[in-house]
Amino acid sequence: MAQDIVVSMDDDLKSNFEEVCADIGLSAPSAILIFARRVARERRIPFELRAAPLTDSLYSEKSLARLRRGIAQLDAGKGVQHDLIEVAGDE
Repeated sequence: MAQDIVVSMDDDLKSNFEEVCADIGLSAPSAILIFARRVARERRIPFELRAAPLTDSLYSEKSLARLRRGIAQLDAGKGVQHDLIEVAGDE
């Protein structure tokens, strides 16, 4: 008996995934089923999983844009000053 799996993803990821699948002649559910079958058969994820190098994430366009927005807010006087709160056990 078939079982459903529900996967949530943002709209951009879903759109890009469906576009790539369509380009190679697959529906998104078919591509996910192929992935699941391969994982079950090989007992592993069929590609390497690793964290992005730290420099990639720190200097990505998204991170730099966020830093620029923060700097602009501070320059506009919209920063908020907070007092340092020491927690018991911190030295």
